[in-house]
Amino acid sequence: MNKEKNNLNSMAANATLHCLTGCALGEIAGLMIGTAIGLANGTTIILAVVLSFFFGYLLSTLPLLKAGLSFFAALSVVFAADTLSIATMEVVDNLTMAVIPGAMNAGLVNPVFWLSMMVALAVAFVAAFPVNRSLLAKGKGHALVHKYHSGHGDHTHG
Repeated sequence: MNKEKNNLNSMAANATLHCLTGCALGEIAGLMIGTAIGLANGTTIILAVVLSFFFGYLLSTLPLLKAGLSFFAALSVVFAADTLSIATMEVVDNLTMAVIPGAMNAGLVNPVFWLSMMVALAVAFVAAFPVNRSLLAKGKGHALVHKYHSGHGDHTHG
């Protein structure tokens, strides 16, 4: 039983780190672009969220395509597996950035921006971990993706 719990925690941590990678790419790219071209904070946050979903979905879709799923089958698995995790991470990450004084207006060369981003992503990881753990325990979330990575999926789906 303890080994099962450790395995579930390990899988949840890996799923959350995977999600964090896509979200971090999107957040950093969105905030850098928004800041560099002088977008308002709200518009910058929207851009960062859109890019986070894009990169999060992309990082999950590519291995499924490589495993033999069609594009639309891969997307349907990824939407089901990653949406709640990415959404949780994005809400928490952006709220954290919004409440850290000066974070959104610090500018790209200011350490306050980068330190705030690290804090926000760490807080988002902590928030998304139990979401991923719960989904995995129910055979949902990244459990849907894992079956294709280990060669047990129906590659003709979709």
